[in-house]
Amino acid sequence: MSPRISRFRPRCERCNLPPQLCLCAEIPRVETRTRFLLLQHLVEARKKSNTGGVAALALPNSRLLTYGAPDEALDTAVLSEPGTWLLFPDGPAAPPDAPEPRQLVVLDASWSQARRMSQRIAALRALPRLVLPPPEPGLLRLRDPTHPSGMSTLDAIARAVAVLEGAEVAAPLERLAALRVQRIADCGTL
Repeated sequence: MSPRISRFRPRCERCNLPPQLCLCAEIPRVETRTRFLLLQHLVEARKKSNTGGVAALALPNSRLLTYGAPDEALDTAVLSEPGTWLLFPDGPAAPPDAPEPRQLVVLDASWSQARRMSQRIAALRALPRLVLPPPEPGLLRLRDPTHPSGMSTLDAIARAVAVLEGAEVAAPLERLAALRVQRIADCGTL
């Protein structure tokens, strides 16, 4: 009888990459005024390409909640806190004279999952939206997005931080996003 071989390779518990590509030592600590609330789709958490978990590690003023667990209901009370906005590429942008968000909800999921989440979670539909312009050509990507404004969760958070708090605050997140893409690309060659 031959030993059972696992089809899953070991991964770092924190950054979810293979141990030889671990990103943990490179994760910066980025202090922001804005609190980031990441709603991570259950399926997304297991993907090595997931960047929401890494973003949460870099942002001490963040909270990561899981969406879609069959035995765990999402507490939507946190979505109705004053000053809460949704980072999302579709829908009406907040008025230009609106005060900046104190909390920004980020959907960490594939585009189709995020779209369904935005439709199914009633509290999200009522939130003002921070709509980012489409990414510039040349942005390092793992794959072509299925939405014209699509980008990784970490890229979207870095761009939102640049808009809300300035390019200097966002720069470590942008470097981390580029490094993560490179590490995942390297991971494919192993």
